[in-house]
Amino acid sequence: MPTVIVTGSGGLIGSETVAHFITAGFDVVGVENDMRARFFGPEGSTARTTQRLLDELPSFRSEDLDIRDADGVRRLFARHRTDLELVVHTAAQPSHDWAASDPHTDFGVNAVGTLNLLEAVRHVKPDATFVFTSTNKVYGDRPNGLPLEDTGERLELPADHRYFGGIDTSMSIDDCMHSIFGVSKAAADLMVQEYGRYFGIPTVCFRGGCLTGPSHAGAKLHGFLSYLMRCTVTGERYTVFGYDGKQVRDNIHSSDVVSAFEAFHRAPRPAAVYNLGGGRASNCSMREAIAACERIAGRRLEWELSPEARMGDHRWWISDLSQFERDYPDWRLRYDLETTLREIHDHNVEHWTAAAAR
Repeated sequence: MPTVIVTGSGGLIGSETVAHFITAGFDVVGVENDMRARFFGPEGSTARTTQRLLDELPSFRSEDLDIRDADGVRRLFARHRTDLELVVHTAAQPSHDWAASDPHTDFGVNAVGTLNLLEAVRHVKPDATFVFTSTNKVYGDRPNGLPLEDTGERLELPADHRYFGGIDTSMSIDDCMHSIFGVSKAAADLMVQEYGRYFGIPTVCFRGGCLTGPSHAGAKLHGFLSYLMRCTVTGERYTVFGYDGKQVRDNIHSSDVVSAFEAFHRAPRPAAVYNLGGGRASNCSMREAIAACERIAGRRLEWELSPEARMGDHRWWISDLSQFERDYPDWRLRYDLETTLREIHDHNVEHWTAAAAR
């Protein structure tokens, strides 16, 4: 049976990947050490998701392993050398704010951890597909130079601008502020590309916008839509940072992300790079997201506006999906923003309400 190794298997995209590929007939091995609990506290823990996967998917195996442990990673890959077909690397330190508090750990997890995985693939199974969940933060704050207009509830590009349909990979990543997190992910992104070009490994960097879905353990420092919905449900006060709440994000459901992984694996090639998000079909401003959460939850969100934007944060981001759609024409987005938000609410409302009552 073909084997998939999934790092960060208890996280949003990792857990979706596990379930997807087991259903597709793969043997799936997860790598998870719940560092999110260290990053974000108990509310960010992946333990509940990992246990659910073990309970619901008897064939799933979860390895408690830190990807910064190069020898441990190499041994794990060697044990699965014969049948290893695919590595999906979703493990990360994912927060701008947390990265600035501990740059060594951030870079160790995001950059060095990725290098350890690439080295294991190169020496153990160099024809295995390597999928990396990168980020649009590799572009730094360069998108903030776009000529945005205030249209009331959101910032927007003029309809005749080259990026109106979404930002493609032609945007430079140089000469701009990235945040510490953005730099560590950019280092990993470039290394994944280099192992594709230099060693011929079939690699892909998916530079994600806001990846979301019902399994997202949203926390204050990470997990925009999930945390926003949680605050709406529980009455916890939410802070919007900068731009008068009119900053725009595109949002893609975890299921659509993982189906892109599978599409690439069916026809992989070295050093591929794609921007991947909700595109023009699924995006919103902070103000629009708040209104949607209030409508779905049936209650008002208590929120405040901080005039200080996060360093390196984007005023506007919508991904251009056309490059991936051209290369993989069978892939399409299946979830819109409304459906995604309702899933997040319905899947978590009971747990969030009970936790808030304790």
